Amino acid sequence: MNRFIKKNYLKIIGALLGGIGGYMYYHFVGCASGTCPITSNPYISVIYGGFMGYLLLDMFKKKENETN
Repeated sequence: MNRFIKKNYLKIIGALLGGIGGYMYYHFVGCASGTCPITSNPYISVIYGGFMGYLLLDMFKKKENETN
């Protein structure tokens, strides 16, 4: 478990920060009419934000050397 966390810490942090950002977007901006598919539901906003944060910080991982 500890090895998994060390290997994927940027992805985990990105997902957590993205989820927080998604909820903040829902709370402060949101969609008053309820017709917006992402921002009208807090659960979907958190999941979408977490996914975007995961993808964003995944870009900054170091490439592993391949030895053949």
